[in-house]
Amino acid sequence: MVLIAPSILSADFADLKNELTRLTDAGADMIHLDVMDGNYVPNLTFGPQLVKALRPYSTLPFDVHLMVNNPDAMLSWFSNAGADIITVHAEVCPHLDKTLQTIRNLGAKAGVSLNPATNEDVLKYVLDKVDQILIMTVNPGFGGQNFIENQLEKITRVKQMIAGRDIKIEVDGGINAMTGAEAVAAGADILVAGTAIFSGGDYAKNINALR
Repeated sequence: MVLIAPSILSADFADLKNELTRLTDAGADMIHLDVMDGNYVPNLTFGPQLVKALRPYSTLPFDVHLMVNNPDAMLSWFSNAGADIITVHAEVCPHLDKTLQTIRNLGAKAGVSLNPATNEDVLKYVLDKVDQILIMTVNPGFGGQNFIENQLEKITRVKQMIAGRDIKIEVDGGINAMTGAEAVAAGADILVAGTAIFSGGDYAKNINALR
């Protein structure tokens, strides 16, 4: 069954503690936390303090997506704050193999994210250190963008590349019931969604629609 990862960027930031409870009760499988530094992407969100503050209020895995220029300097911050999965962008990691090994040594699962224009060949020599591959189906930085259809081909190619390894394929950007179904058909295991889950307030209904 496809896993659903609500992005808390679309949640009510004045009530995040209760939002986590509602998402858990609604059947979410993990919580996606988008960390943006205002440099790598044109948006600024939050740091490890928020992750640490939220950690006691959810038993779901925390899936931390670092959209930052210098992720290596932050890995221990987010591991110590309670991240279960830490995903870095291949585009900003000159020593990607080392970065992924560091994440694992810290006790978290290691993820790699690819922007829409990034070729999946960058994964070829690090597959033995990857637990999750995040394929961006929008350009990172802001929610509410339209799904980039040509990324479906990339999802399929990555699925073929991992060749039965225990690696999850996660898709993030423009996900709704229709685009989510397309992504899963192409090979996705995890759907990240913001607006599609939080819109209207019936989180259980929206999560079930994505499934």
